[in-house]
Amino acid sequence: MERRPQSPPSPPPSPPSRIILGKYQLTKFLGRGNFAKVYQARSLIDGSTVAVKVIDKSKTVDASMEPRIVREIDAMRRLQNHPNILKIHEVLATKTKIYLIVDFAGGGELFLKLARRRKFPEALARRYFQQLVSALCFCHRNGIAHRDLKPQNLLLDAEGNLKVSDFGLSALPEQLKNGLLHTACGTPAYTAPEILGRIGYDGSKADAWSCGVILYVLLAGHLPFDDSNIPAMCKRITRRDYQFPEWISKPARYLIYQLLDPNPKTRIRLENVFGNNWFKKSLREEPEEKLFDDKYSFDGYKKLELGMNAFDIISLSSGLNLSGLFETTTLRSEKRFTSSEEVGVVEEKVKEIGVRLGFRVEIGKNGAIGLGKGKVTMVVEVFKIVDDLLLVALKLENGGLEFEDVHWNDWKIGLQDVVLSWHNNHESNNLPMKFC
Repeated sequence: MERRPQSPPSPPPSPPSRIILGKYQLTKFLGRGNFAKVYQARSLIDGSTVAVKVIDKSKTVDASMEPRIVREIDAMRRLQNHPNILKIHEVLATKTKIYLIVDFAGGGELFLKLARRRKFPEALARRYFQQLVSALCFCHRNGIAHRDLKPQNLLLDAEGNLKVSDFGLSALPEQLKNGLLHTACGTPAYTAPEILGRIGYDGSKADAWSCGVILYVLLAGHLPFDDSNIPAMCKRITRRDYQFPEWISKPARYLIYQLLDPNPKTRIRLENVFGNNWFKKSLREEPEEKLFDDKYSFDGYKKLELGMNAFDIISLSSGLNLSGLFETTTLRSEKRFTSSEEVGVVEEKVKEIGVRLGFRVEIGKNGAIGLGKGKVTMVVEVFKIVDDLLLVALKLENGGLEFEDVHWNDWKIGLQDVVLSWHNNHESNNLPMKFC
């Protein structure tokens, strides 16, 4: 008996028709974000189609979210004049709701198009990448860094042109201290390595790293640094430990290599990408059929879901406080800190404190430091993220409760000379990676 293909799941029901302050009629539910619902709407003044982001102040606007909303509005208002940046038309408000009226991107998320096709041919990937780089250079010339670039925040209009959206984690010029940014935020899979430490960083260089990850994903169909363990991922980043699929051309590989430079000082700036020969190639030089070759098609979402690993799932989350993703098991299983000292200095300090506090100290084959005392056993590993920045993980194998109750303060005091900042969710008064 012939099987009939299953029909796709029904889309979410459209909301009841609503009128916003006599100006816009909501017509269709489009999606839900961290703190807002998004609808398609029709202007009652000129009949145009727009998107409306509806924020419920009573449920979502708190001390951490309010500045993010204000920053998003402020950034979009400063970036009105670029064709590849989502335009904000106006902001309306009632006692309970905030309404952001923005361009309607009829083509949806670039991520969903990528999910259906798995990966893009180079000509199409280059077209999106050209528009992305153009938009970001415009942002940077106006002093704004996006800081949460990923395919989910890149939309397409009805003609297939890219629109950069979601500026909730963006940095404005007023946030600079000595010309640099200091707040850690973003989506881990796409975030520059220098953001992981509480040191100053160049927002435009951080965006360039994210662009490199995006270009890799558009061409390869998966992430370059594919690991659910953040320290392990940092180690791979430092070593540039990733592989190019054979179908990616050498010129494209070289550009990605320049963007995914773990050292921000030598990483290529986005304005310099305009001089790259691969980047400069015009779409008019490509046969049209190359843009839509059947071999790049992707049949449904099932294969994508089956092919995902833990880090892919993490990467789909929206902009986050990165400190929450530094824990791989429970809050008590690990302690982490960043340091600007040399690797040897940190390792000697760990061993010195261990001996002073009565721990047995052993060095493992992989260079990790093993420590034991009573019921408490732990392993200390040091990872170099970028030049002058280390991530140190104290992994508790046994005796976590006793460590918290008896040993933790002694270790914290002993290590203070080599610690740049601690990364612990439960120490809310000293969080180095706060919500942007």
